Amino acid sequence: MTVPDLIAGMLREEGGFQKALRDILDDELRMSLNEFCQISGISQSTMYKLLEDKREPNLRTVRQVIKALKVIMKADDQRFIAVIAFTNVMENLPKSVDFDGMEVHVREYPVSTLEDAIIAAVRAERDGALGVVCAPIVAPTVEKILSIPVSTVIPKNSVILAMDRLLSSI
Repeated sequence: MTVPDLIAGMLREEGGFQKALRDILDDELRMSLNEFCQISGISQSTMYKLLEDKREPNLRTVRQVIKALKVIMKADDQRFIAVIAFTNVMENLPKSVDFDGMEVHVREYPVSTLEDAIIAAVRAERDGALGVVCAPIVAPTVEKILSIPVSTVIPKNSVILAMDRLLSSI
């Protein structure tokens, strides 16, 4: 989820800004409200009222939130690899990987459909990803539309475990 998603949420429905912001803080940034308030300069009481749907944000507050998110996301995602997969696949992913002495962040793009995966791949490239990791079923399409490298997940061990579980239940 990105700043454009936050704005779209605000325009789409009442309470959409709050829901999108909560998702960004909790799921994507894994940041406490206190940490965000310190960075954004918005008081905790204002943020609490916004997130609890006790008031709609004014234009000044929306600008402060967007400015803070851009600063945080730019700092967090300077060099990252995008992983596009179902949410349960990403449960134990590391936040970063070491590649030849260089730390590269891992940014998750959770999806639930093939269409979502294609959109997420385009978004990842637009966000500045070094490359994309995705499922083999979507990789051929994604490779045709992106200009960054695409690597597929080859789930051999998990397929074998799934077959073992299936056979033991028969």
